[in-house]
Amino acid sequence: MTVSKPVGRVPQRRNARSNRARILETARRELGRNPDITLEELARLAGVVRRTLFGHFPGRAALLEALAEEASEAIRDAAAAGVQPEEPAERALAYFALSMWPVGDRYRMLLALAQRYLGAERVAGLLKPARDEITAILERGQRDGVFHAHLPPAVLSAGLEAMTVALLEQVNIGALEDDGTRNAVATLIAAGVPEKQARAVVDDVAPTVTAEAATD
Repeated sequence: MTVSKPVGRVPQRRNARSNRARILETARRELGRNPDITLEELARLAGVVRRTLFGHFPGRAALLEALAEEASEAIRDAAAAGVQPEEPAERALAYFALSMWPVGDRYRMLLALAQRYLGAERVAGLLKPARDEITAILERGQRDGVFHAHLPPAVLSAGLEAMTVALLEQVNIGALEDDGTRNAVATLIAAGVPEKQARAVVDDVAPTVTAEAATD
């Protein structure tokens, strides 16, 4: 006896996944422009009815939690991609900064909203993979004499993170244009690499990161 499959079930699931992805894409874009945008307006811009958005995300916190989960996965992937243990520490740091910049740019609205809606503990968990990776790179560079050592690696890492957040915000308000290379150079300089050397390292590493991103 052949059991027929429910007609329309697969297209409905596919349509639901498409709607969810479109809502998240719209939220990433619009929340970066206007953190106070209403969910009703997000639904309209995403091309779905209010009921569809609330079916996926019952409230603002649920929507931000979904974005946080998405960002966490992207950050973990970028942090893992930045691991280059066989290379000098300054190249590893440049690779890391360049790899992380698109992730930070894509989810920069979380930097403004996450503390308010998700809490400090959730934000810390979100950023932990990146923080651990950059701290390890800085520790290796200090040990090799490449980076200055007047600050502990974890403290220096926190300072570099704060600088990157500040630069992302400047991009957000239109005061700075950066494809990630300017931030990478600033990161190396702040870590103790002379400016001329920092620019040379970033110029050398950037094409590799760009090529790898194009194949993902």
